[in-house]
Amino acid sequence: MQKFIDILESKMAPIAFKLDSNRYITAIKDGFFGAMSLLIIGSIFLLLANLPINGYGDFMASFLGKNWASYFTVPFDVTMSIMTIYVVIAMARSLAKTYKLDSIMCISLSVVAFLLLTPMLELKAGGFAIPMANLSASGLFLGMLTAVLAVEIIRFVDKKGWKIKMPDSVPENVSRSFSALIPGLIVIIVFDLIRIAFSFTNFATVQEFIFHYLQVPLTSLGSTLPAMGIVTLFEAILWFFGIHGSNVVGGIMQPIWLALTADNAAAFEAGKALPHIINYQFYSNFMKIGGFGSTFGLALIVLFTAKSSQYKALGKLAIAPGFFGINEPLIFGLPIVLNPIMLIPFLLTPIVMLFVGYFAMSSGLVPYTNGTNIPWTTPPIIAGFLVSGWKGAVLNVIQIIISAAIYYPFFKSVDRMALKNEQDDIKQSA
Repeated sequence: MQKFIDILESKMAPIAFKLDSNRYITAIKDGFFGAMSLLIIGSIFLLLANLPINGYGDFMASFLGKNWASYFTVPFDVTMSIMTIYVVIAMARSLAKTYKLDSIMCISLSVVAFLLLTPMLELKAGGFAIPMANLSASGLFLGMLTAVLAVEIIRFVDKKGWKIKMPDSVPENVSRSFSALIPGLIVIIVFDLIRIAFSFTNFATVQEFIFHYLQVPLTSLGSTLPAMGIVTLFEAILWFFGIHGSNVVGGIMQPIWLALTADNAAAFEAGKALPHIINYQFYSNFMKIGGFGSTFGLALIVLFTAKSSQYKALGKLAIAPGFFGINEPLIFGLPIVLNPIMLIPFLLTPIVMLFVGYFAMSSGLVPYTNGTNIPWTTPPIIAGFLVSGWKGAVLNVIQIIISAAIYYPFFKSVDRMALKNEQDDIKQSA
């Protein structure tokens, strides 16, 4: 077992550290963390417009009128439905911080570059409009690539020193405006040329090209059961070595999962069939019950069955955080990190949760997740209810029981050893 651990650590840890320290992966993570609060708020309004309670719609219509749903869908539209703009802003800020550039300039020019490449509609009455769909998940990958390229252009211009420098007597805000002129001009020229070049192709727009060749294949792959299984195993192994696997994996997979979630949210709002089983809410609420590894069942076992003093104390400390999806007390206190006995259930449990959740939804026993981006700290069972109705809550209960059953024999082995050590210490001190 030790040899196996050494091999995994030597192969996986360097890859994980490189991914976690990569500035572009960091920018992607920061982009979604920056937008996440708005996505959660928007999803709450979507949920309020579509609560899974019989008679809720009729009650609201009698109270607020027949157009009552728009009171909630408009806040959803200006948050979740234009999520790409917020991701672009947060990504540009992150890269600006990394390169020590003017964050306001990077944010402004990244948004301008994204809007330049975003398809518009010409209105019959005159003027142009941007379809909201182009600013949602459909434009997500374009927005991410645009933010990276725009900031890299600004960085290149800054290194070359191509900027207008004003005398020290000029106020800083005025000087900053003039110093952004040349970088801004170059960014706009470059992205306008890209827009013009793609207008002569069969795709007509960059967004359509990226959506066809990059976003569709990646989201299709990310929504498959085998891909999810591989990602889950990789994340578990990283956690086992004390590396925050969720951060590493999230930086790569979160854009894909959130795009899938947004598809479900749009279908849910339109009253259409939900298209995806696997998405961010499936991963967050049916595979990470109590934190990665679905350790809420383990927290209950530690609390109620521990015999050793150290694990009795740990159970009291771990149960409340575990209820809100925080499992670091178990990860580092049990510990699960570098503990060969706990490696097996820690690898096995999330895979079992994946298959149980996927089967429950693919068979029609439980509805697909509705696209509601609830906070990741939402307690289990409540989370299942909010994203998949009462059947989702029941599925959470079943999953907690299954996870507890998987962890039980392994924890009892660890607990017996701890109890024996405590008894030996008492004998030696007597």
